[in-house]
Amino acid sequence: MTSPPLAALRTEVAPALDLLTVPQVMAHLQIGRSAVYDLLRSGQLASITLGRARRIPTHALTDFIRTRLEQEAA
Repeated sequence: MTSPPLAALRTEVAPALDLLTVPQVMAHLQIGRSAVYDLLRSGQLASITLGRARRIPTHALTDFIRTRLEQEAA
């Protein structure tokens, strides 16, 4: 019997533990730093603060993109 791939186990155990930095979100969305902080400030993009560091869960970025796509389609 073979075990599932490590990636499959990781998503089953902790799907929301992947955190992105602001520069990573900038790269994913291809927007500037101030635009990312505007999204965070307005509540359109969820984040957590660890000390002075701002981190965005990958699921929050996915939810943001999905919401924007639905708004554009409507």
